[in-house]
Amino acid sequence: MKINNTTDAENFIAGLRDKSQKAQIIQLTKAIESLELDQMYYEQKGSERGQLRTESCLVILNAHYSALQKN
Repeated sequence: MKINNTTDAENFIAGLRDKSQKAQIIQLTKAIESLELDQMYYEQKGSERGQLRTESCLVILNAHYSALQKN
């Protein structure tokens, strides 16, 4: 699933809830890496709007990732 906004990020996390913790971590890692690449792209293009959007998504995904790591 391509994450384009915070709603997509929340829906992505909701879709992970029925998966094992290990599977969630793997999928989150891939999504975070993809968003980090998107963010670098937007930085190169000078798109502040794109940077802010990806940063908001990263905050949501990283929060869930951190919560999983604590368990």
